[in-house]
Amino acid sequence: MKVFKKLENLPPVPNAILTIGSFDGVHKGHQKILSQVSDLAKSENGESVVVTFHPHPRHVLSPEASSFKLITTVEEKAALLAHYGIDNVVVVPFTPDFFQQTPKAYIEDFLIDRFHPRWVVIGYDHRFGNQRKGSIEDLRKYEAKGIFKLLEIEQQEVEDIAVSSTKIRNALLEGAVEKAAQLLGHPFSLTGKVTHGQRIGHTLGYPTANIELAEPNKLIPVYGIYAVNVCHHHRMYQGMLYIGDRPTLANHHNKTIEVNIFDFDQQIYGDQLRIDFVKFLRKDQRFDGLEALKAQLARDKVAALGVLNGC
Repeated sequence: MKVFKKLENLPPVPNAILTIGSFDGVHKGHQKILSQVSDLAKSENGESVVVTFHPHPRHVLSPEASSFKLITTVEEKAALLAHYGIDNVVVVPFTPDFFQQTPKAYIEDFLIDRFHPRWVVIGYDHRFGNQRKGSIEDLRKYEAKGIFKLLEIEQQEVEDIAVSSTKIRNALLEGAVEKAAQLLGHPFSLTGKVTHGQRIGHTLGYPTANIELAEPNKLIPVYGIYAVNVCHHHRMYQGMLYIGDRPTLANHHNKTIEVNIFDFDQQIYGDQLRIDFVKFLRKDQRFDGLEALKAQLARDKVAALGVLNGC
């Protein structure tokens, strides 16, 4: 799959089958649309194109909506779109200037001149252009001229997608990562760089990799301990993840995301890890000293291994 992050000099895509949207999470509802796009591409001897946006339009148009968090970062989204068979992803920089285009300019200068689509696959309520005045009816005028064909995603399907996204966010905020995975069709993940910490886990016999997220608007599940799978350099490992503010440790009450990777002894500072959530094990809690914390970590490891090994 090819990923493009600039609109300038996009290479021609033969018989482009194009769809547009945020596709946050690339969940099961999105996957139905992606399947339609891929099938059309095969039948037209063309290539599928997903056009998405960064930053998310809500963060540009409603900056006060800081509580709106992303299920997937741009990089995570692109990896999932590749997994589900999309040929090309175009990440459009969403700016006030882009949003202020007239509907006519959006269709002619953006959709047609940039992509020359054979098909445009779009939701019934898709709005675009200055003050969101553009609608699917504007697109139909160009379909009538034979410039491209239009496939409308039905109302129920679009509304189901919105409901699914809300359910996924709510599930993650409750720690229900198994429910989120069912709605997503794949595990919820965090991706980040390994940074230096205070090495407190190392002194307890459970060394952890501290994870720094690059996307400030990434959704973080509820505080607690999770059984996880960890991807490092395309190899998978088992582990347990902690999200919290370390209430047991005096003078260390800062939010942290750190993972203890089982049977792993490598120097990975600066490396990227992808952490796939499998099960919420327990809430974050305060213990009476490091020995009590260490004993609980031993129990957490047993519980995590039981989940990950299907016991």
